[in-house]
Amino acid sequence: MSSIVQALEIYLKRTNSFIRFLLVGMINTLIGLFIMFTLLNGFHQPYWLSTFIGNGTGACVSYFLNRVFTFQSRVELNKSVILFIVTILVCYYLSYSLSHLIVYNLLSTMIKGFYLSDEEQAILIGTGFYTIMNYLGQKYIVFKN
Repeated sequence: MSSIVQALEIYLKRTNSFIRFLLVGMINTLIGLFIMFTLLNGFHQPYWLSTFIGNGTGACVSYFLNRVFTFQSRVELNKSVILFIVTILVCYYLSYSLSHLIVYNLLSTMIKGFYLSDEEQAILIGTGFYTIMNYLGQKYIVFKN
């Protein structure tokens, strides 16, 4: 088993930052989506509150894993935290606003009776937008060495 772990570590050190970002992203996305859907469906909280809390929790996980593992950043902690928060908030607002508009203005007229609610569809689409914008922001703004 340890040889598999060692091989994985060697491979990940040689891969580009986007592959490592996607691995970290899977972890924080699963955490964030679990919280979003639990708040939205389990506790019947509003869309914006559910996505904000879920994304915020995933963002905390993301910051520490991306700083150390993905980008191996040496950027000053105070500076990177502020840039990270601003980047996350901008990505959050743009991604989930855009996905909300797409679902409510385009998809809801095209896909009636789909298994997922409009809000659930918006969460999933917003997560895709968020991943791309967030990677670019973290690589070129937050953890730029």
